Amino acid sequence: MITGKTLIDLGYHPGRWFKEAINYANEHQLSGDALLKFLESASPTTFKLHPGPIAFETYIEVSSPEEHKNVAIVKRDMNVLMQTPTVVGGAIMPDACPAGPAGSIPVGGIVITENAIHPAMHSSDICCSVMMSVLDKVSPKKVLDIAMENTHFGGVFHDTNAFLPDNMKKSLKENSFLSDDKSMQLAQDHLGTQGDGNHFLFVGRSRNTGETVLVTHHGSRGLGARLFQKGMKNAERFRREISPDTLPINAWIPSDEDEGKEYWDALQKVRDWTKLNHKSIHERISYELGVDATLNFWNEHNFIFKEENLFYHAKGATPLKAKFLPDDFQGLRLVPLNMAEPILIMRERKNSSNFGFAPHGAGRNYSRSYHIKKHLDESDEAIFARETKGLDIRFYSGNIDISELPSAYKDAASVKAQIDQFNLGEVVDEIIPYGCIMAGNWQKNKPWKK
Repeated sequence: MITGKTLIDLGYHPGRWFKEAINYANEHQLSGDALLKFLESASPTTFKLHPGPIAFETYIEVSSPEEHKNVAIVKRDMNVLMQTPTVVGGAIMPDACPAGPAGSIPVGGIVITENAIHPAMHSSDICCSVMMSVLDKVSPKKVLDIAMENTHFGGVFHDTNAFLPDNMKKSLKENSFLSDDKSMQLAQDHLGTQGDGNHFLFVGRSRNTGETVLVTHHGSRGLGARLFQKGMKNAERFRREISPDTLPINAWIPSDEDEGKEYWDALQKVRDWTKLNHKSIHERISYELGVDATLNFWNEHNFIFKEENLFYHAKGATPLKAKFLPDDFQGLRLVPLNMAEPILIMRERKNSSNFGFAPHGAGRNYSRSYHIKKHLDESDEAIFARETKGLDIRFYSGNIDISELPSAYKDAASVKAQIDQFNLGEVVDEIIPYGCIMAGNWQKNKPWKK
């Protein structure tokens, strides 16, 4: 009688194929060479780590002791990651900084894999993205005032009066990764909301035209986070079966398996939801202002892009190639830096050799918590007053979050200079800041418990 122990003793790793193989072998009374030949054909292909890291491009210049430490950790993690069997190439951008456990893709990282989708390489904030709308020459203050009444930041939900369209409900229901009741409820509850952390609503003026511009920055909220969790569980099942030597954080779903095809489809549907979320906020604000928005476009910078059998995992990297975006608008892309700096409007430089990507922002040289500890000898109010002088900065929760102030980020001028130095794209306009809204420290005093 052949059992799972028989297969394990023969050197096979337990997997989903065990049950079917055991039933077949027992039914046909296989043994000896016949059994070994059958198991060789029935067992899935296993993948070994690359003997050394695949080479990756480095588009970053060290300009300070903090930057030196930051880049050293980024390179360490990339060298571990680049041994993953599916990886064929990669790069780090000028805004690169560590994220997650050792061996994780860094923020500002691009990893190219063959026939493989790695959920951790897009992280839980799937399709984190930016959208802009030109609002004629409306007063920026008026835009911010209206926006405060028509968006929502933080973890406490409220009635947004935003309703999920029937065609979106139908689309989500058609995918097994998204059709459960919890996912559907999140898709409705989070529509019209922007989350916390570094997500923002920014208002400024075009340097070229003087027109007022609205920019929102957020991802797929709870819907995307739930898909990420399911994707990681699915990828882990494959990892144990086909590549147990791979780090769990770098597990993947084979793109040619049914699960891979379904997960890829789920990513596209989450992308559609995220675009709808941005659009619902822009349209509501435009309506309240009585202005028709012009030059409205968007781009994600935390997603996976496909080119034949290659998957470009961008965790905090802006795709410039038109073929990466099905809704490309004149090749224009948005790259925000920090609340006190202009948002860059860019397009691809045809002679760049960076796989078609640019930075997604300014990045960080150290964690939020470390930044806060560095400023314990000064009040939040004093830091806020100094770093936001001349700007209309509002925290939706009413509580300052100094980990989102300009000093928490890398030097914006340096990042911008490196875009030019490494030929990572062409800046065609800038949105000069007037002000912005962010969540702030919405967990302070836990207002939702009162």
